Amino acid sequence: MRIWLALLAAPSLALAAQSIMYALVTPACSLQTRVAIHAVAAVTLVLCVLFTLMARSAGAPVRFGADHDDGEEATTRHFLAIVAAAVGAISAIVVVGMWIAAWVLSPCFS
Repeated sequence: MRIWLALLAAPSLALAAQSIMYALVTPACSLQTRVAIHAVAAVTLVLCVLFTLMARSAGAPVRFGADHDDGEEATTRHFLAIVAAAVGAISAIVVVGMWIAAWVLSPCFS
């Protein structure tokens, strides 16, 4: 389960954060505050990093030997954990990029 959070939920969260941050531009301009936009970015970044760390810890190193009969299953799980950690990290980088844009650009810029 920890692998799938980083593999599927982290990119979905990044996309949802983009939509929510875009929807908050008009209220942020009218209120002259960007707190809500920064809060969405911060929460999304924390969740993406958390999911990435969970996926990374879920991939146990593969040990082959006479006492292990599930070599293929362990290899598949390890591969999925690596891919999930990479997808989670890329999602976190995307959120950081959106957050930098929220810091630099004014919501009232037209």
